[in-house]
Amino acid sequence: MSQSTETPPFATVYSQNSISAVSDHPDLVDNFALSSTTKPGRPRPGSKLVFACTVPVADSKIYRGLARGSAGLAALGRFNYSIPAQVSRSFSTPLIFSLCLPSSSEASGLALFNSPRIDLSKSLIYTPLITAPIGSDTQVYIVSQSPEYYIGLTAIKVNGKSIPLNRSLLAITELGHGGVKISTSRAYSVLHTSVFNALRDAFVKESSKLNLTLIEPLEPFKVCYVAEKMEITRGGPAVPIIDLVLQSERLFWRIYRSNSMVRVRIGNVDAWCLGFVDGGDDPRTSIIIGGHQFEDNLLEFDFIGKLIYYYY
Repeated sequence: MSQSTETPPFATVYSQNSISAVSDHPDLVDNFALSSTTKPGRPRPGSKLVFACTVPVADSKIYRGLARGSAGLAALGRFNYSIPAQVSRSFSTPLIFSLCLPSSSEASGLALFNSPRIDLSKSLIYTPLITAPIGSDTQVYIVSQSPEYYIGLTAIKVNGKSIPLNRSLLAITELGHGGVKISTSRAYSVLHTSVFNALRDAFVKESSKLNLTLIEPLEPFKVCYVAEKMEITRGGPAVPIIDLVLQSERLFWRIYRSNSMVRVRIGNVDAWCLGFVDGGDDPRTSIIIGGHQFEDNLLEFDFIGKLIYYYY
């Protein structure tokens, strides 16, 4: 894109690193174009795109905590000037976008904007998007709804068996505490201590039936197994299945194999660790589903129907 010096005719746009919580706000408007999946070839031009600039990477705190080589931040949240919202307005199309995170730096991920609902047969689940008053990762400078993606959760199961949960943690208070959300700013799912302990205990109990060998935990994880004794399937290590039960028993988000386990190699230690971390006993959000848990799976965000579709 060629840089423009035109400034947007509205309130200041802030760019924020949700990992380091650092913000910056010099904002500009520029032209943009998107490649098309239906008409390959020359990119299709759109109208003006509002974005925020920062100082060079070497001098900017806003890049702290991001992956090495990162050149910027893409705003994908639920607000008027996110990339999906601006693309939707530019092309006068429904506000729907899809995201698939790669499991390897050598693989390519996928982000689809301005696209109709994807039909991938029966390999999908869906759950409503929940509105929260104040987000936990994003600074809100005026009274506003959270731009983050909250969903409802009724239970967590390990190998089909429910774990004990304090259901009050699943509700969102007027101040935005509690609840369950999806966040790519967390590498792994972060759970309230009581939820984490219940999941850990159930997972270890079910894993014992597979004769897996526990070893000393490797931070930030608390449950690790010897890698060489782990049976590896096409989808990753053979371990107990974790189900996040959504609005009904029939609808659940299944997390297992490579999406539930993380390979860790430190010195002579080679292990597979449960990819969930303890978020303490007073986190702002009770359960954050991190990026590792939905790598290589397609998420579709439907702002019109206020639904998230999950293809696996």
